[in-house]
Amino acid sequence: MLLFGTQRILDNGHLEVGGCDAVELARAFGTPLYVVDEELLRTRMREYLAAFRGLYPKVAIAFAGKAFLCTAMARIVEQEGLNLDVASAGELHTALAAQFPAERISLHGNNKSIAEIELALDSGVGRIIVDNLLELERISAAAGARGVVPHLLIRCAPGIDPHTHRRIQTGQDDTKFGLNIRSGAAMEAIRKCQDDSALHFAGIHCHIGSQLMDASCHEQAIEIMCAFLHEIRESTGVEVEELNLGGGLGIRYLEEQNPVSVEEYARAIVTAVRGGLARYGLKEPMLGQEPGRSIAGQAGLTLYEIGAVKKVPISEAPGYRSYVNIDGGMSDNPRPQLYDAVYHAFVANRANEPADTSVRVAGKHCETDILIQETRIQAPETGDILAVQGTGAYNYAMASNYNRIPRPAVVLARDGSADLIVRRETLDDLIAQDIIPERLAKTPAGNTN
Repeated sequence: MLLFGTQRILDNGHLEVGGCDAVELARAFGTPLYVVDEELLRTRMREYLAAFRGLYPKVAIAFAGKAFLCTAMARIVEQEGLNLDVASAGELHTALAAQFPAERISLHGNNKSIAEIELALDSGVGRIIVDNLLELERISAAAGARGVVPHLLIRCAPGIDPHTHRRIQTGQDDTKFGLNIRSGAAMEAIRKCQDDSALHFAGIHCHIGSQLMDASCHEQAIEIMCAFLHEIRESTGVEVEELNLGGGLGIRYLEEQNPVSVEEYARAIVTAVRGGLARYGLKEPMLGQEPGRSIAGQAGLTLYEIGAVKKVPISEAPGYRSYVNIDGGMSDNPRPQLYDAVYHAFVANRANEPADTSVRVAGKHCETDILIQETRIQAPETGDILAVQGTGAYNYAMASNYNRIPRPAVVLARDGSADLIVRRETLDDLIAQDIIPERLAKTPAGNTN
């Protein structure tokens, strides 16, 4: 059984997290329920700062808000001394509503609207990561009108295959993200930025993909980025101030997965950066990192109530398959449908019993909504609480109202206390934005249906 952070199994067989009985949390707050281990969350942030600062003092660690963001999360990020990356006006608004210092915010996005750019400039965000030439024009016009000079990073595509799921690869040549180094597009953007008095070229950025088990692909990208730093200096005479290498370190979703530790990852990154800088005789820039999943992923779990348990015949061999139906699914965790993501689960109210029953965990949506294709858990019964591990990243962030199902609550657990940080949506929330036009407001005459 995989347990993370403060999790442990109590004498009565219940899962405990953050000093709170998970079964009691499910009863008190309802299910599905996202539970976040605050101590583990903060520990991961501190590990990143300590690991990188101990090896490379000129480092800026920013939490990737796309992984998990609400106002309480923004407060934790700020308290732990990390910067914050946002990728939309909504994420930026969330951070500002939590009074996160704007100068420590970076705005990402591959198709920033004029409204998003203007909000970033008016808020005074510290960095805007530029994805394309149109953005440069839009930022220049908006900045010139305001009399401000934003600091920009040019996002580069280094042409690296990160050997992860195709839908979370972002650094290859054929990608929607950034400007290609090999084609000359990245250098063109840098020259335009340098020639524009309304803009300040602060550095370059890349992000090659997610859920990577080690730093080997980052090491390849670092070599390309350092060579590009040298090319920039030789072509423009400018020594780049910042080198941001994005994030991407994965987590352990299953027992057989073994990602490197944050300390090992930091050592590999810094060694590769220092080696590349020395090879080209470059000064040390500010080194940027943008972890998301590796901070939030294992700090979260989702609790479901088990409903119907049924056996169905299988066609590929004699016998039956046990389907365990839960009260959530793809509306609170779409990753199995999007990325073939896999998860570890167990019965939280009988976790001390043998996990000897092979089951398929099915969601309640009108799809082939399978949360876990095959796993072994304690013999399931209606009313049991199923705990699914490692859901702290890209679960709440990707949740939807498919089938008009309200999104779950989020609870922060620490030292035996549980605080609600996102309330559960109500049925009325689902129709709060609906509008019935006047012409549909009344039943037509003669229609008695």
